[in-house]
Amino acid sequence: MGSAEWSDIGEMIGILELLAAEAPPAEVADLLQRVRSHGADPTTLAQWERAERLAQRVHALFSHRQQREAELASLLDTARELSASHGLDALLKTITRRARTLLGLDMACVSLGEPEAGGCLVRAADGHASAMTVGLLVPGSHGLGDEAMARSVPLWTPDYLSDDRLRRTGALDEAVRAEGLRAMIAAPLRFGDETYGVLYAGDRGIRHFTIGEVSLMSLLGDIAAVAIEKACLLERGRAEAAALRSGISRAKSQLVRARELVRLHHGLVDHALAGRSLKGLVAELADALCGAVQVKDPEQRTLGAAGDVPDIDAEEALEASRAALARRLPVVLSTGTWMMPVTAGDEQLGALLLHPHAPDYEADEQLLLLAAQSVSVLLRLQSGEAAVASTFRDELFDDLLASPRPSRQVLQRATRLNVDLERPHAVVVIAPEAGELARAAGWAASYARRMDGLRSVQQGRVALLLPAVDSSASAAKVFAELSPLLTHPVTVGAAGPVSGPDLVRQTHQEARHCLDALISLGSAGAHASPGDLGFLGMLLSDNRNAAHFIAATIGPVLDYDAQRTTELTRTLHAYFTAGGSPTHAAGALHVHPNTVSRRLERITELLGSDWLKPERALEVQVALRLHLTHRLLRQKRHHGPDQGDRPELLAWSDEEEIADMT
Repeated sequence: MGSAEWSDIGEMIGILELLAAEAPPAEVADLLQRVRSHGADPTTLAQWERAERLAQRVHALFSHRQQREAELASLLDTARELSASHGLDALLKTITRRARTLLGLDMACVSLGEPEAGGCLVRAADGHASAMTVGLLVPGSHGLGDEAMARSVPLWTPDYLSDDRLRRTGALDEAVRAEGLRAMIAAPLRFGDETYGVLYAGDRGIRHFTIGEVSLMSLLGDIAAVAIEKACLLERGRAEAAALRSGISRAKSQLVRARELVRLHHGLVDHALAGRSLKGLVAELADALCGAVQVKDPEQRTLGAAGDVPDIDAEEALEASRAALARRLPVVLSTGTWMMPVTAGDEQLGALLLHPHAPDYEADEQLLLLAAQSVSVLLRLQSGEAAVASTFRDELFDDLLASPRPSRQVLQRATRLNVDLERPHAVVVIAPEAGELARAAGWAASYARRMDGLRSVQQGRVALLLPAVDSSASAAKVFAELSPLLTHPVTVGAAGPVSGPDLVRQTHQEARHCLDALISLGSAGAHASPGDLGFLGMLLSDNRNAAHFIAATIGPVLDYDAQRTTELTRTLHAYFTAGGSPTHAAGALHVHPNTVSRRLERITELLGSDWLKPERALEVQVALRLHLTHRLLRQKRHHGPDQGDRPELLAWSDEEEIADMT
């Protein structure tokens, strides 16, 4: 082998040494230049040029591998940083920062799906120059990101606004213009079958992304999706753990509260069972409830008090009592006072009033319920003797309704039970719906004791014998108190008042007839007495007191004529006989029409403005005809059938019509 060949081999070894030392390409080019300067033959020079090209390729491969190693190292650092514990917002900011620096781009952002909003919402951005980016809603089926999610691969465009292949929206294009972006790449954030959103990166110049950059973006999107899934799981885990801690804390507080309530309940019930006074129990309740306390009976009379409770409007107190009793829960009044019903089963014993010291007091329903129960126990014990006596009182009422008994015997028995039957009493009959008889009967027992009356339950109906002078008012009061306690309408009929035991049974029948009339007339769920039903009530009455009906209907007109010797009654009869025509009535009376008009005005003053309404007018006509008939029969009885002089009444009445009425 010649020296020239060894020289060539040495030069070749020099090239390999340069490649091994990762020398820059310029040194390889300098070596080729020295070979040319030594005057190498063309064949040798061609070989050296080929060796230089191969060296340049080897050097490019080294550079690419170094770049790839750097990218993978950066990606590994990114994965390590994303795997650390982050909140979701902090994690998204880290993802955008890493994406921008990893690809050497001007801006990056990440959007997450918002199904309710119908698109993806940009949650974080890095390198952005506009406030429009973060918070931007990218509609579904539009933009580069939606296409990337649909294909599950990264997509890119060298110039977004000039790319006609994309479906764009005005808001998205405006944000891209505001950022000055040209080239864009979008990678889906996909983990398993779940796609969370899109990772975007962009450059403010036209750029064609390489396969390596697209692959790197895809890997970054996958790593980011795993990190997002982890962050979501951590957030859900933290939320569930916080909820569990909160639940445990509430359970502990409730347990402590339950123990306090049990201890308080035992103390209050022991106080009641020990037979102590209501005053002492109310004082203990005031301390436990931190406020002023009052206990009232169903008639709103104060039974015990501790502290000053503001005065309550009677109507408001009644409505609140009904609402609290119907719901069995406390209600608050306009004065800030809380009202809790005091009951024993279906029987109302009264109400507990609490006026708290703290203005922002929140009602403790369990505590108020326990307080009301302790008061109920004490009141029930105190009324034990009265409850026993009420059984005998009810039996007395049952006997009064069963069959007539000697008055003296009944009065003696009533006196022993502290019942004064000589006082005026009204009978009230209640017809509850099926299934509610027990509740209505229980309430009636309590009401009878409160009103010093009697109760009887027969044939699915409840009857009350109550001290009263107005049966209609008694029916209204019973209806008003009982209706809120029942789920279905209740019908109430009443009759009376009567005094003495002899008429109780008859009055009870009248009340039942009145009740049956209400139901037959389609007025179930109402209340009335015979007086409320007008002449229909008189027909339903067993004694049919026509004089009472006449006096109640046209009594003021009759009294006016008797006191002033006027002819209002005669004018009233002529007016109705003439079919309601004042002119024809004036002709029948032989007076001027103005006179009839003035008399009718006087009648309106006496009977009220509604006496010409159809229902009232019918009652007036019936009362007038009964009055004329009564006068005719009385005059015939006094004068005899052959009396020569006809009574004055017949001078202006229709004798045949009255005879027909008779």
